Amino acid sequence: MAYIGRGVDKISNIEVLDNITFTNTAGPYNLTKDSTAFVPAASNALVISIDGIVQSPSSYTVSVATITFDTSMASTSTMNFIYQIGAGVVTAPSDDSVTTAKIAALSVTTPKIADNNVTYGKMQALVTGNRVLGGAAAGNVSEVQVSNDMLAGSIANAKLANDTITVNSQAIALGGSGTIDVADTKPTISSLTPSVITNSATAVVIAGGNFVSVPQVEAINTSGAIVAADSVSFTSATSISATFTLPVDGTYFVRVENNDGTAVRTSTADLTVSDNPVWVTASGSLGTFAGGSSVGTINLVCTDATSFAVTTGAVTAGLTFTTGVGTATITGTQTAHTSAATDSFTVTATDAEGQTAARAFTITYSFGATGSGQFN
Repeated sequence: MAYIGRGVDKISNIEVLDNITFTNTAGPYNLTKDSTAFVPAASNALVISIDGIVQSPSSYTVSVATITFDTSMASTSTMNFIYQIGAGVVTAPSDDSVTTAKIAALSVTTPKIADNNVTYGKMQALVTGNRVLGGAAAGNVSEVQVSNDMLAGSIANAKLANDTITVNSQAIALGGSGTIDVADTKPTISSLTPSVITNSATAVVIAGGNFVSVPQVEAINTSGAIVAADSVSFTSATSISATFTLPVDGTYFVRVENNDGTAVRTSTADLTVSDNPVWVTASGSLGTFAGGSSVGTINLVCTDATSFAVTTGAVTAGLTFTTGVGTATITGTQTAHTSAATDSFTVTATDAEGQTAARAFTITYSFGATGSGQFN
């Protein structure tokens, strides 16, 4: 008995395409409906019957409005029909209906992952430090060491959500640019106290920042010679003390290196090594002079001195104290005394580096009997 009812071509959501005439080739053949080019929704939306056999979707490919079969189609073959099944016959799964068990292994490939959908939160459970974690028995990636060559070219910007990458808690926009605030932990030097020392062992306080207990400290001569500090004392992150014994006079850079390798050197040779001024004139009495006569010229000699000053007491009134380089002089006739007297004072010599040396002196005055001669 013949079938009574509507044919498939009468269903409203079925598209009936024009039959194809084969030409002994695999194609491509044009897909048309009513002689107009037709673009199917998908290759698996087509139902094709050839010589009474419905074809598997895997036996052909669709490109825009053409179809190509995986084998040559003989010109004697007959296409019975070609339909496109519309919505309602082939429907999309409802929300939350596709479970993990329904997804075949290896079905989700890179092209199926939408751009910007792989976030740190989705990777956090599998990636820690430089290792990928998981259990081989559970079907996950087993624990392996991740090396640079494994990652090269494997994660493109398109697969990363924006702001996924952060540096020092600053989010970095993909493809963007900007300034990254990177904390500078290198040590710094702001001052040396004292900045002028002698050749003997001397402690120098180095002020600055980011010092870590206990750093290495060196003095570097402008000639390039490097001398390590005798000892280093750590006070705080902003202050250390280094004791130097530097036998060669000159100027030195100071270099501080923390244990992590970060280091700093003064930009200029801020440490000066120089001998103190050395007195040639002996301390004590400079002589006895007739109270009413000139003392002539008294020379006070000190090596390396660039200036002199009376720092305690005073030269006798009427006398003139003159500073000079290497030598100071006292000249004139005293006017302060009319009877025997001795005046005491201290002269301090200063060199070009500000180093000083002090020496105490006396001058004695004598007077003869009134109306008589005097021999000194």
